[in-house]
Amino acid sequence: MDGWQRAFILHRRPYSETSLLLDLFTENEGRVSVLAKGARSRRSNLKGCLQPFTPLLIRWSGRGGVKTLRDADPISLTLPLTGSVLYSGLYVNELLSRVLEQGTAYPALFFDYLQCLQVLAASEYTPEQALRRFELALLANLGYGVDYLHCAGSGESVTDTMTYRYREEKGFIASLIIDHYSFTGRELKSLATREFPDLATLKAAKRFTRIALKPYLGGKPLKSRELFRQFVRKKLE
Repeated sequence: MDGWQRAFILHRRPYSETSLLLDLFTENEGRVSVLAKGARSRRSNLKGCLQPFTPLLIRWSGRGGVKTLRDADPISLTLPLTGSVLYSGLYVNELLSRVLEQGTAYPALFFDYLQCLQVLAASEYTPEQALRRFELALLANLGYGVDYLHCAGSGESVTDTMTYRYREEKGFIASLIIDHYSFTGRELKSLATREFPDLATLKAAKRFTRIALKPYLGGKPLKSRELFRQFVRKKLE
């Protein structure tokens, strides 16, 4: 790749004695793996900037599964994610690493990701709203074409007080059954707009995104969730 493009580092790990293997989320080519040769050496000018949550301009070369990093310049300072919000950022990064295929462009999702990080960095409150909006944006970009506003059985518009039960690959069907897969019409409307005016709609959004993302994540647990649990336990001790 000859030109520069915007990118974030989703994950980094040491490679050989002085290099780094980077999992990137780029604006024009989606998820890309690159080798940053010598990036951990004392004389490397890349050492400080190759960090998660740092907006970057990058260039790479190569045709294989792992490219070679040529240049990287930070566009701005690393977004300040600390405390519990840091684990929210790690969760979003792990989600992208797990569900996005290599080399598939998601330009709209790239800006959803940037917006999510900016909200997380600026927020003094719960990160739940930002996370639920991003998860729903991710599902939409993956082609998860569920209709939140119409009953899959009748085609009629959902009504606030009616209960609808989610059925995979079909959508939401009016039902008297109340269980983990059931949502009110009001909750479905909040999913459609990605706006959660109260705790009930926010909890419903979390429940739905867990259900919808499960097929993409498989049975392997998310490391970021376990790290967050450990963080909470330490704070309670």
